[in-house]
Amino acid sequence: MKFGTKTIHTGQPSEPETGALVAPIFQTSTYEQEAPGHDKGFSYSRTNNPTRQRLEGVLAALEGVEHAAAFASGLAAENAVLQAYLRPGDEVIIPGDVYGGTYRILNKVFQPIGVVPRQIDTADLAAVEAALTPRTRLVWLESPTNPRLLINDIAAVAKVAHAQKALVVVDNTFATPCFQQPFELGADIVIHSVTKYLAGHSDTIQGAALAKDPAVFEPIKFLQNATGAVPSPFDCWLTLRGLKTLELRMQRHEQNAIAIAIALEGHPLVRRVYFPGLASHPGHDIARRQMTGFGGMVSFELNGTIEEVVSFVSSRTYFALGESLGGVKALVCHPATMTHASIPAEARAELGLSDTLIRLSPGCENSADLVEDLLQGLSELERARGTKKPVGATAR
Repeated sequence: MKFGTKTIHTGQPSEPETGALVAPIFQTSTYEQEAPGHDKGFSYSRTNNPTRQRLEGVLAALEGVEHAAAFASGLAAENAVLQAYLRPGDEVIIPGDVYGGTYRILNKVFQPIGVVPRQIDTADLAAVEAALTPRTRLVWLESPTNPRLLINDIAAVAKVAHAQKALVVVDNTFATPCFQQPFELGADIVIHSVTKYLAGHSDTIQGAALAKDPAVFEPIKFLQNATGAVPSPFDCWLTLRGLKTLELRMQRHEQNAIAIAIALEGHPLVRRVYFPGLASHPGHDIARRQMTGFGGMVSFELNGTIEEVVSFVSSRTYFALGESLGGVKALVCHPATMTHASIPAEARAELGLSDTLIRLSPGCENSADLVEDLLQGLSELERARGTKKPVGATAR
């Protein structure tokens, strides 16, 4: 069964009692039991729920494994994985370019209890090998990364990590299983912020953690129930609805991202464009090898001031200024003051996270409108610069 067919048919038959094409939402907290301790597979919706179970089955099928656990948010999924596998003294390797929430939970929650985060350039295989120690429990990858869309060679990192008995976790949020299959490349655990592309409509918060090996998955599944950070049945139903168009949406997101990246590259007000589909991207060849599409995100550094960045991101027609990504409506974000503000300024500078970096999440609009919106904004900045008098200039 091909990917697009899986999103619609896997684990989603018509409802048997009425023939309803779309399965009902099991909006219930508990279930009637036939006798004490004898239920019909469901006892309490924190532990299990038919709607959530259906979603988990579809997510697992799309990633090519059998084990998936849905959570109330992407960070709840991350927390379960970190809590399952890290103890005081353990080390975890993370990318220099990493989601701000991941940085925060490791440095503000797990580091105070003795976990040692080691933030390095995970695109440098030699640096990964040098960072691995007998205490390394997890190697945490994003590919593409957030927000600079850097590419990590998942297969190569998995090989060196497994040689040191470390597990490899891949945050597959940006690529989605539509464009990347981390388990085929050697990943042990895959994380998703389901909020983003999988749900796809900016109307729910949700996360997921998946594993190939049942022994690796078991402690994550245990924590899903033990800590109770589960999504509501309605949110699961919303994601099931969104997944049906995942392949179509990702194709459109990528088409729009390509058009934007080409339009921005070489513009005099753009210092650098980050998009793995560009031949100029340092990870382009690896992305071509391990992905079937380049994703729908574009980031770029404005060749200007913070004030110009604020003006640009705050005045677009089709790009709404907001956090998050992956919805059908385009979003623009300033990572330094928004998604990555939890990373101290000096740390951002060391990691190469420019204060003039702008992150774009093109939606499913027409690419011509999105490109025009961005170029118009850059033209407005150019005009504004032209009206400013140079220091020391006198009127004629």
